[in-house]
Amino acid sequence: MGWITIDKQMSGPKRIPTDGGQKFGHNPFDALSSEGFPPGTETLPADSAQTKQTKSPRKNRGSVDIIRQTAGRGGKTVTVVKGFVGIGLPEKEQLAKAMQKAYGTGGTVKNGQIEIQGDKRAEVARILSEANFRPVFAGG
Repeated sequence: MGWITIDKQMSGPKRIPTDGGQKFGHNPFDALSSEGFPPGTETLPADSAQTKQTKSPRKNRGSVDIIRQTAGRGGKTVTVVKGFVGIGLPEKEQLAKAMQKAYGTGGTVKNGQIEIQGDKRAEVARILSEANFRPVFAGG
């Protein structure tokens, strides 16, 4: 019986149409005039649309450090890429996956750094260059 009373209560209120036919109130900008302003255009000028299409992707996305580490890894060498600026985790994971696939090695993304198993600094630098980063060899 409790459900019947709830259904009856919910079916009672009026519904507001969402087809856009009804206006909800007063527009405060209706009274403003555009007098004294240059005429506006609805579309972009043709020359600005062309410049947006002809622009190539960003040429330099910043420098990243490529480091070879062995400490704390049981004597195993690992190539670490760090210093990414303005790049999110999904793109780092995508870069790591490309590196792993290209060289047949394992790797991961930890603490915002890409770690690739083995001393693959030159190979990693090539992939980063293709992705418009500027790789810098740091450390030992």
